[in-house]
Amino acid sequence: MQNILKEITPLTSSDCFTLFSRTKSEFDFPLHYHEEFELNLIQHAAGARRMVGDHIEEIGNHELVLVGPNLPHVWQTHKCKSKQIHEVTIQFHKDLFDERFLRRNQLHFMREMFEKSKRGILFSEATAEQLAPRLKQLKTKQGFDSVLELMSIFHDLSISRNMRTLSDASFSNLQPSYNSRRIEKVMEYINLNFDKTVVLADAARLTNMTEVSFSRFFKMHTGISFIDSLIEIRLGHASRMLIDTSQSVSEVAYNCGFNNISNFNRIFKKKKGCTPKEFRENYTYGSRVFI
Repeated sequence: MQNILKEITPLTSSDCFTLFSRTKSEFDFPLHYHEEFELNLIQHAAGARRMVGDHIEEIGNHELVLVGPNLPHVWQTHKCKSKQIHEVTIQFHKDLFDERFLRRNQLHFMREMFEKSKRGILFSEATAEQLAPRLKQLKTKQGFDSVLELMSIFHDLSISRNMRTLSDASFSNLQPSYNSRRIEKVMEYINLNFDKTVVLADAARLTNMTEVSFSRFFKMHTGISFIDSLIEIRLGHASRMLIDTSQSVSEVAYNCGFNNISNFNRIFKKKKGCTPKEFRENYTYGSRVFI
């Protein structure tokens, strides 16, 4: 990853989590990633800009975001005029909740949430406001009580309504589970051939299904159409190329399977909220580097 700081957090192997609580007038930390999970509560920062993976969005007054390990992220002052930005940041080891522990039936919502957080999760504003007092009070608890409260908060987050994932899966080379070998096979095929011509008939043939049956089957398992999934994967790879290479926008478009530069620009802006050029400029924002 170029121009992205790898943050070394103050957590030791003996710690469960660390919490920072602060009020500030601007965001000044550069684009970064780290090995740990991070939960961020941000208040009174309307107009600031959040970047998680390849997702960029202006934020409101209250927001709560869970960022998975090694996912690049940053908050920027952007249009925020507030001088009383309040931020609570919780960082914890990715093995704090062991995978075998999370397989228990009572914890399957938490397990799914942590899996989704590899792409970043934005919780609803209502959830952020509801849990804000508990997150602020967490620093006043001691020892085991604080761990229990953190687990309780994560449970409540995992069953909350209207959460949404932020970054495209292919941006971080994530491989989500679709509980279907046929879907996994098709997704693997798309990821290997995103830069070539990929049509519905090819995918349907891989699963020994008709095109109509496959379309219905695919949407049932993924929640989106085959074409939208193909576009999402191509945009994820395009976003990565815009950051990690010096290729022109046209080269990136053609190398990711878009045969029409105008169509690529239009789709990119619709999905990302900015043009490919603006995305590249936004992602290289700032010059501070820490190792």
